[in-house]
Amino acid sequence: MPGLFILLLVSYLLGNAYIFVRGLQALGHIPLAFRYTFSILYWICALLLVLLFAFRDSKQIPFGVGQTIFHIGSGWLVFTLYMVIFLACADLIRLFNKSFSYGFTISIVLTICLLIYGYINYKHPKKQVINISVNKSVAEKDKLKIIATSDWHLGYGTDRKLLEKYIDLINAENPDIILIAGDLIDNSVTPVILQEMDKALNRLNAPMGIYMVPGNHEYISGIEKCGDFISKTKIQLLKDSAIILPCGLQIIGRDDFSNRNRLSANDWSKLTDSSMPTIIIDHQPNNLSEAKHIGADLQFSGHTHDGQVIPLKYLTDRLFDISYGYEKRESTHFYVSSGLAIWGPPFRIGTNSEFVIFECSFAK
Repeated sequence: MPGLFILLLVSYLLGNAYIFVRGLQALGHIPLAFRYTFSILYWICALLLVLLFAFRDSKQIPFGVGQTIFHIGSGWLVFTLYMVIFLACADLIRLFNKSFSYGFTISIVLTICLLIYGYINYKHPKKQVINISVNKSVAEKDKLKIIATSDWHLGYGTDRKLLEKYIDLINAENPDIILIAGDLIDNSVTPVILQEMDKALNRLNAPMGIYMVPGNHEYISGIEKCGDFISKTKIQLLKDSAIILPCGLQIIGRDDFSNRNRLSANDWSKLTDSSMPTIIIDHQPNNLSEAKHIGADLQFSGHTHDGQVIPLKYLTDRLFDISYGYEKRESTHFYVSSGLAIWGPPFRIGTNSEFVIFECSFAK
């Protein structure tokens, strides 16, 4: 993991150096003072990402300042990605057409247009409705409406105002049960506590309960701190634990892969009753065959964000057996969500933010 982080950081800095040099070339005709100003502002924006991680737990930084640093620093990641792609294409064109001299300007315009579209798209999550049939029965009723979400990433990115919007969207559907498949919190509990987000989360309404599992970002933020925060809400954290609802529905909450000692599929098959209707919540969609071994009727996961932006979407498609969407394998239903919010850059390009409604029918 440290090696991967170093590789990504070096790639990010090299990409920014490439954009910076091409920018100076494009601005060669303007006064020297303006080029110095451009250089200073450019590298401040590029290095805000490092500052963001270095001070993510600081309580001394006012929330507004921290949020501004977050948006510029994380947004610069996607700016860098698309500028490098467009500039590389422009340089390729220039190899065959020496008179082509507007590559930097065109790249800037295309990148800004894409980012505006991506921001608007991210702010409007889609509703996915999935009808599934389970050949097992529950008491009193034969249908349940379950809203499943993942990757809220509460903090500087998903602030209190946006959280209130998400809660209104979910409550408007009148679900019986709400599931949260990890990464409720982003990189630190500090901005979540500063905004008193526990009070907003307590507005969530589901008569049969709200259940959540940890994601890798709960471990990044500090799993104990996250647990303390969640305990102040109506959300029940299932960390390698299971619950059987009064209707007979069994919900298994698997701990995240960040915990190398999490219970195995063999452990779960001994601890639970596969004859009962069973839902597994597991943040990362790895080793999907384990759900069948445990006897699950439905597994819900998140984590991938469906790549969040093109071309990263194609990378997650290769990394995960199911990187996004619904699939049924034998008697087990799988759904991997692209997430309600985003990690870092506030853009959705070629993907969508979403929440999922499972209309579950059970045997009578």
